[in-house]
Amino acid sequence: MAPPDDAAGPADPAPAGRAPLRLPVALALALLAGLALLAAFPLYGLWWAAPVGVALLAVAVRGRRLRAGFGLGLLAGTVFFGPLLAWTNLHVGNTPWLLLTLFQATYLGLLGLALAWVAPAAARRAWRWPAAIALLWVAQEALRDRAPFGGFPWGRLAFSQADAPTLHLAALGGAPLVTLAVAAAGGLLAYAAELLLADRGAWRRAAAALGGALAVTVAGLALPTAAPAGQAVTVAVVQGNVPRLGLDFNAQRQAVLNNHVAATVDLARRVAAGQAPRPDLVVWPENASDIDPLRNAGAAAAINDAARAIGAPILVGAVLSGPEPGQSRNAGIVWPADLAPGTQPQQMYLKQHPVPFAEYLPLRPIVEPIAQAITNQAKLLRTDFVAGTAPGVLTLGPAKVGDVICFEVAYDDVVRDTVRSGAQLLAVQTNNATFDESEALQQMAMVRLRAVEHGRDSLMASTVGVSGFVTADGTVHDATGFNTGAVLVRQLHLSDEATLATTLGPWPEAVLTLAAVGLLAAAGVARRRAGTQVRDTEQAGAA
Repeated sequence: MAPPDDAAGPADPAPAGRAPLRLPVALALALLAGLALLAAFPLYGLWWAAPVGVALLAVAVRGRRLRAGFGLGLLAGTVFFGPLLAWTNLHVGNTPWLLLTLFQATYLGLLGLALAWVAPAAARRAWRWPAAIALLWVAQEALRDRAPFGGFPWGRLAFSQADAPTLHLAALGGAPLVTLAVAAAGGLLAYAAELLLADRGAWRRAAAALGGALAVTVAGLALPTAAPAGQAVTVAVVQGNVPRLGLDFNAQRQAVLNNHVAATVDLARRVAAGQAPRPDLVVWPENASDIDPLRNAGAAAAINDAARAIGAPILVGAVLSGPEPGQSRNAGIVWPADLAPGTQPQQMYLKQHPVPFAEYLPLRPIVEPIAQAITNQAKLLRTDFVAGTAPGVLTLGPAKVGDVICFEVAYDDVVRDTVRSGAQLLAVQTNNATFDESEALQQMAMVRLRAVEHGRDSLMASTVGVSGFVTADGTVHDATGFNTGAVLVRQLHLSDEATLATTLGPWPEAVLTLAAVGLLAAAGVARRRAGTQVRDTEQAGAA
């Protein structure tokens, strides 16, 4: 992972009047940058470490050649993404985890290259370096969130800020604005360090930069979070648990369904005894029924029994067969309490963003033989999940619920489109049985950001945990343990109001990304001019 030693030969002009750091020092800083970024995310949750990680990488890269910038970014990304995504190797082996880690780390490598590219031009104006760091970080995430095959947004700076003052900024510009603030704070920390490395007497300007970083970090405290003033509804979340963890839990799908039915019927008993409030709606997690209840009469009858017992509609996470042979659909189905005999539910949401290589194989004829060789599995993904095409706005009792399934919570457009289509509260159905608690906690942090971003009370319903409610200020309530059964009941409030982030949609990220592209182009012009001036000087000296 180490970048090539660029000590031999001329480096790019070192900004702020300092020479490039020695390569061993730069390598150490890049490694520490990856560790600091990791510490900002659950399981650790040290949100303030995120800007520190940004700063360490920027200081390591500045003044170096482009290939070294890429190598340093790749090193930081590997140290960061490896442990962050370690939950992916629990049941499919180390090779897919390592490939995903290296692929994600490549984006930080490109970021390191871009920082090295703009550094000489940024040296001309003091404010340009922190601004460049912030803009390029947003642009890197914008690319990683989309390419290839729809992207993989895990590890965005914004998702580390669930307990930070910067979380409040999500209501203004969504996750991209939160990332911008964190990266800007890191850029100001890097600028302070650069000033002191170049001139130890520049402590006043360095102190001002540190003050700027602090101001950016706490600015969100001046912004109030939304307080939904709509109708109060009582919501139950059922975490039925699975017989055992692992991919083979699907072989026990009847037991999983039975767990959720039994837990719901038990809740109905407690309601009848006055020990729990009667819910207006019930949410089961993703994969609560891996037996297609629209084709299997036994599964349908079991869900009917649960819905009638509780006397409220249930949002059932189910895997449906078809529509074509070799295809499946990941669905959230509204199961009414009074479903007439011989009829089927009329409302459902189909997951719009199936996960490549986990729910479907892109380019299957090419990819499948390679995947089989890597995983040593005779058959990988027997069916491909088909993507839905419409936002998941479903009516359950008095509420219009925005259904988001599992990893979709990481994608800005999926959640935003749900709210803009009329969702009054958000429900994230997820199945964490094939992963571990770190993945579930990372996902809960995303739910917290979405709640603030769109001003919606929210919930996460998991098969095994972590489940819980999240109010519109980002606070988690009644969080469950992991790998256990639980039933949660809480009153939430509906909202029809739109935050500025909801209204602006993708524009903040688009504008910031275009600014980053402009910055890269301007740096290219500056480099060309600098090269021309050097050649002119050399020719004049020769004459």
